[in-house]
Amino acid sequence: MAITRQRKEELVARYRELLEASTALVFTDYRGVTVAQINELRSQLKETGTTYMVVKNRLLKLALEQAGRPSELDGLLTGPNAVAFLGEDIGKGVKTLRDWIRQSGDELITIKGALLEDEVLDAERAASLANLPTREEMLATLLATIMAPASQLARVIHEPGASLARVVKARADQEQQAA
Repeated sequence: MAITRQRKEELVARYRELLEASTALVFTDYRGVTVAQINELRSQLKETGTTYMVVKNRLLKLALEQAGRPSELDGLLTGPNAVAFLGEDIGKGVKTLRDWIRQSGDELITIKGALLEDEVLDAERAASLANLPTREEMLATLLATIMAPASQLARVIHEPGASLARVVKARADQEQQAA
């Protein structure tokens, strides 16, 4: 059953909306996956700020052109496609996708490639996005980097007083033993 022109326009608008909110797209082949499995994956990905959607290739290509993103994706827009539209936390979204694929056992879903900003990635490089640190990990690293000089300064300022206290205590212990 063919979809109407109005429905196609709605889909292109939805794809553009998702593209504008996404930092990366991961293209997957979903053949052999049941609707229940896709819904389970969608709910897990939603927690990471990722939208997983089965797309119409020609309409997604049109939305990519309208959004000013690369539309020639080295064969990624062929065959059945489901796309993970990743939000701010790319690492967390791809890790969740990769973990779900591993847990499904059959590895029904395969990662075909990705679009990171304006760069097209092959399947191997797309899967390596899962190695990126999560947003929380990046913030923790940044905080540790910012706090390190302050912590060192506090230790340097505290050390002379602590050193003096140790000397006084040692002297007091010596006098106590002598008595």
